[in-house]
Amino acid sequence: MLDIKLIREDPEPFREALARRGLAERVDELLKADERRRELTRRVEDLRAEQNRSSKAIGGAQGDEKQRLIAEVAKVSAELKELDPQLAEAETVLTLLLAATPNLPHPSSPDGFTDEDAVEVRRNHDELPAFDFEPKDHAELGAALGVLDVERGARTSGSRFVYLMRDIVFVQFALMRSAMDVLTDKGFIPVIPPVLVREEAMYGTGFLPTDAVNIYRTAEDDLYLIGTAEVSLAALHLGEILEEADLPARYAGYSTCFRREAGTYGKDTGGMFRVHQFDKVEMFSFTTPESSWDEHEYLVSVEEEVLGKLELPYRVVNIAAGDLGGAAAKKYDIEVWLPGQQRYRELTSCSNTTDYQARRMQTRLRRSDGTVETLHTLNGTATAIGRTLIAIMENHQQADGSVVIPEHLWQYLPERARLLTPRT
Repeated sequence: MLDIKLIREDPEPFREALARRGLAERVDELLKADERRRELTRRVEDLRAEQNRSSKAIGGAQGDEKQRLIAEVAKVSAELKELDPQLAEAETVLTLLLAATPNLPHPSSPDGFTDEDAVEVRRNHDELPAFDFEPKDHAELGAALGVLDVERGARTSGSRFVYLMRDIVFVQFALMRSAMDVLTDKGFIPVIPPVLVREEAMYGTGFLPTDAVNIYRTAEDDLYLIGTAEVSLAALHLGEILEEADLPARYAGYSTCFRREAGTYGKDTGGMFRVHQFDKVEMFSFTTPESSWDEHEYLVSVEEEVLGKLELPYRVVNIAAGDLGGAAAKKYDIEVWLPGQQRYRELTSCSNTTDYQARRMQTRLRRSDGTVETLHTLNGTATAIGRTLIAIMENHQQADGSVVIPEHLWQYLPERARLLTPRT
């Protein structure tokens, strides 16, 4: 959440930054709502002070003076009765408007509003892999290998659900273990977080109210299924003050994630690229404001280290300002090349949300001199397991339909799972 006091003091930088998000008028809307709230607050406070003075004076007054004071108190009380709900409404309007206002994009985020406006930063290859046969996509490969069962997934749970079968299950666990080994060696604290969270956690991370359409909610218990461990990890220090000496505090969370994928009808319906249930290892960092941009680059480098062990061609792109998620000030995506689709597709992302989430979560840091301020939070996907399985199948497929699992993962696999072979 943005700081309304800072907007009030110097609105122009906010106006220019939000215009890059397509919200050129938002600052004026916020200032109008803020002024309305402040006017009502001042009037209500003045009336309550007057009410208190008159009420005290009544005790020592007599006759006509007492009746006059009683009449004044009654008049003030009547006006307060009228203004109190107006003030409550004004506060709600401002709060909801702030909640729906995204973070300010960093100046280094490129202009634009679509994924086509993203700017390539680097890639890990000079040439794309060549095949002496027509490469298949993961859906066809998975069916032939007997490791993906989309038909039964749909029969059991509906569209966009899949059964992972046989040895690819061990590959999934190998990917999780590989990522966790890299992260814990770097000092990340491993976490298996809750996948059901309260509204405060969804609101604090910025997924509510703007992304409500994509969130599963259990009405009876008023809990939400997470779409990423980012939510649970951010809420780990909800309302807490962290000591500067303990930062950065880095966590690695493994979880199943859930997304409704509303608005994606007809997109990626085959296989398991875009499904309602998937697993990830997520990085989350709490750090000081002055170090968060270095931390952002560091988290991306960790993502590349994890991915680099899998012999997959990828590129890093800087996402356009108008295409950022609400909480992000800047985001890098790592896109992997999929031979079956003949294009790059998003595999992982890494965002610096600056103080946006922390302000909503009321998560702060205490400096060595005792002063307290809002800290910064960052998140990044160490491995998106389902999509990484897709990339492995498509990039490491052989002419006979088999798939060679990257050698780095063999240490975590039974010998038979190092080569996935078609079922006869």
